[in-house]
Amino acid sequence: MINGIWLGMILIGFVFAAVNGRMDAFTAAVFDGAKSGVTVSFGLISVLVFWMGLMRVAEDAGLLKKIAKVLGPVVSFLFPDVPKGHPAIGYILSNMSANLLGLGNAATPMGIKAMQELQTLNPDKETATPAMCTLLALNTASITLIPATLIAIRLNYGSSDPAGIVGTTLAATAVATLAAIAADRLCRRLVMLRRPPGPPAARSGDPARGAAPFQQSSLKG
Repeated sequence: MINGIWLGMILIGFVFAAVNGRMDAFTAAVFDGAKSGVTVSFGLISVLVFWMGLMRVAEDAGLLKKIAKVLGPVVSFLFPDVPKGHPAIGYILSNMSANLLGLGNAATPMGIKAMQELQTLNPDKETATPAMCTLLALNTASITLIPATLIAIRLNYGSSDPAGIVGTTLAATAVATLAAIAADRLCRRLVMLRRPPGPPAARSGDPARGAAPFQQSSLKG
């Protein structure tokens, strides 16, 4: 899908450039974009290597485990349908910790692993579970304490104050995260309201009829 979108944009640009007789500008823009991409990539390498190294030091020192312990109750609240001790919890915590430090490239593999583990709990492999939707929303709008990647880009382009966006980024991502959590809770609530009602409760004087629904609900839980 993404490849098709990019291909469509390139073809549209090519057609408009040909119609307007501006193929020289189109060609120059293509090569300038390629050059800028390589330049920015090299500028990001040093910063990302630095922060990845700090993440490794923090992991060896036990800092990430402490962060995970602090975030544990939050994750339990946000993902009530994921059993405690499930491998998905660990990957979710690692994903959230990396996003807090603005390391999107480091958070992505953990997010993918978390999704794979959540898929093992999914009874319908063709439909995303509420936990998957929650993870996607939080990963997209995660609170960022240190936007390392954006700082690196601003530094690479000669900004006089590369870290000047820390405060605004923190505020923006905090609002986005709160909005994502609110939308997630609302959607979960709507899904619960739309579920068909369960079987009628058995009469209190008939224990045999009351056992089967209880066992069925226990298995589902």
